[in-house]
Amino acid sequence: MTEQELQQERARLWRVDGNPIRAIEDALSFLGGVGFCLMFPVRWLPVVPTFIGAYAGTAEGLPDAKHAFADPRTGPATELMVRLLRERSAYEINFLPETSLLVSAPLFPFFYTLVGDRNPNAPPRMKAQGAKISPLSLSIFEAIEKRGALSKGQLRELVGREMTTAALDRALNELWSILKITRVNYTESEGAYWDLLYRWSPETVKEGVQLSLPEAVSGLLGKYLESAVAADQEEIEQFFSNLVSRTKIREAINALLAARQLKLITIGAKSLIHIHPQVDPRRRVHG
Repeated sequence: MTEQELQQERARLWRVDGNPIRAIEDALSFLGGVGFCLMFPVRWLPVVPTFIGAYAGTAEGLPDAKHAFADPRTGPATELMVRLLRERSAYEINFLPETSLLVSAPLFPFFYTLVGDRNPNAPPRMKAQGAKISPLSLSIFEAIEKRGALSKGQLRELVGREMTTAALDRALNELWSILKITRVNYTESEGAYWDLLYRWSPETVKEGVQLSLPEAVSGLLGKYLESAVAADQEEIEQFFSNLVSRTKIREAINALLAARQLKLITIGAKSLIHIHPQVDPRRRVHG
């Protein structure tokens, strides 16, 4: 495989080859193919597809999250994404400050294993970084648990009108980062609505709780490489280190190489990791 062939195959899979997604069926097909994607591009994660890129049908001139409000493609792309969330065909993860990660329904349990709570029904105790959850986050969790899906405006009325928008956003992000809550809807008047993930999608959460960490990392590595076609180890670690330790990533890569489920190939001057052609990564991920 040449560098040009690698880029052409990525463009086809990521739908940035002039074949934009528009209908919900297109969005489902794209997300099912890549497994997961960033909503908006991040400069230091170039080997990950984006939903805005698939909607635009190109990788050129895409807005990052900071400038997305000024791009006319952002509104309809977001509406399409919200339809996927409403139908539980996709789930959203608080991946980076720059952008969220959109995940297909079959793959979401694997991500839940990495960052979710093994006791999903219990009130939150610890943040993703290991620090104690804030009292405000706990109050918001309890309000949603009692009342059902709520918008930020409704939460402010229930939890405290004096609460600043920044404080509310921090608390929501704390809960979202450990997958205690998820965005389930969006309206122009109220913005995003949040619900408890275990209530919104109990079977998906149950599946994520039952998976082992090595199983989840291995499955997601396979899907990442199916979408990327080939990537070097640093690119793989850069992506997954936002979810799990680099040590766990290296262990999984080495185990898959030893089992000949992955192999090393040379493209140009680079040695890249590639799925062994005899392995169907979708069977490993979904089976």
